[in-house]
Amino acid sequence: MQRFKDKFALITGGTNGIGFATAQQFIKENGKAIITGRNADTVNQAVERLGQNAFGIVSNAGNMTDVLTLRKQVKQYTENIDFLFVNAGYGKFASVADADEAHFDELYNMLVKGTFFTVQQILPLMKTGSAIILNTSFVTEVGIANFSVYSSAKSAVQSFIKTFAAELTEKGIRVNGISPGHIKTNIYNNTGLNTDQINGAIQSILPAIPFKRLGEPAEIANAVLFLASQEASYIHGTELTVDAGISVIR
Repeated sequence: MQRFKDKFALITGGTNGIGFATAQQFIKENGKAIITGRNADTVNQAVERLGQNAFGIVSNAGNMTDVLTLRKQVKQYTENIDFLFVNAGYGKFASVADADEAHFDELYNMLVKGTFFTVQQILPLMKTGSAIILNTSFVTEVGIANFSVYSSAKSAVQSFIKTFAAELTEKGIRVNGISPGHIKTNIYNNTGLNTDQINGAIQSILPAIPFKRLGEPAEIANAVLFLASQEASYIHGTELTVDAGISVIR
């Protein structure tokens, strides 16, 4: 397939998991992708794996200095972005009793401010026919203990789908969202859990998933790229849930 021939994508949080899989498939379909990540080593390693049509920028979605210089950095590689996937983020979880202001600010700075201002900064590089995809989560539809701050931040991102769509219709830019379920990513890497604890958490989750398995990053990437492609040219302001049905079958 060549759905993205001569197209340029910017994928935040593209060094692993869903972001990397999306960049990989976008390039496979003859596009070029700029990925961002917080660490120079992981960015460089990802770019090397993705090949000559990949470019990397060290940028932290939770740091406003980085976000506000992102457009300038992107313009080193292209003047136009055809597809923006705002994907950067990770999870940190705490009970209502234990969550502190630092925990709250970290997640909101990265997921809410990071998403809003990334879109703001890249919009001048986008033209009619471009597409923006925001990464939300199935947790906005269910109540999970210790997820209150993370879920509320993702709910804010979810609200951006409709408000951005309403505003950008005039510019001919489509805005949609992807809502993943439990996927094989590094979401737990910043929680302070060790490997055994992470594996234990995953095993405790599996029985609740209708398909009894974690989703593959490529399964989310396929859905993201459908929304980014002309095959979805009449889809605007919506959220595609890819969660094996966990948000409705519990």
